[in-house]
Amino acid sequence: MCTSKRRLARSVLLCGILLTSGTGLLGADDGPLGLGRPATEAELRAWDIDVAPTGEGLPPGQGTAQEGARIFSSRCASCHGVTGKEGPAPQLVGGQDTLATKHPVKTVGSYWPYATTLYDYIRRAMPFPAPQSLAAEEVYAVTAWILAQNGIIAQDAVMDAVSLPQVRMPNRNGFTQDPRPDVPAK
Repeated sequence: MCTSKRRLARSVLLCGILLTSGTGLLGADDGPLGLGRPATEAELRAWDIDVAPTGEGLPPGQGTAQEGARIFSSRCASCHGVTGKEGPAPQLVGGQDTLATKHPVKTVGSYWPYATTLYDYIRRAMPFPAPQSLAAEEVYAVTAWILAQNGIIAQDAVMDAVSLPQVRMPNRNGFTQDPRPDVPAK
């Protein structure tokens, strides 16, 4: 299914869930239970923030690893550690060349196939205590910092809606191999 059809299907599904869940989105006389009101276009757009591997859905803005270092230090390091390798939350940096070993280390730099997925995840779910609180430029900057820490991009690379989808991740083709390097052979 093409990305735009997938996004439309998600919007329709979300609208259906919201309309039938009794969460107050139907007007008092509009639904079978007399609850809520229809979601507005603006409300649907606010939920439609996914980013495809191709970069479709990336917002305007840009960021660098240098900018990302400051943001990561203040907003992310308490969970992921100062270098992205420590902390109670999953390790983000390192793990290259470990997927085919007995103890694979699955990080952004070793496992993730698309840099756009990193942007999408940070934008939606991070930082943990305040998801979706980072501006687009801050998300680009943190994404650039994590990619640079993994040696995937240069420290001075500018990440934006054009450059981010062009980043070639080390495990880009790792999900099409047979057998998979992270699953022991039977």
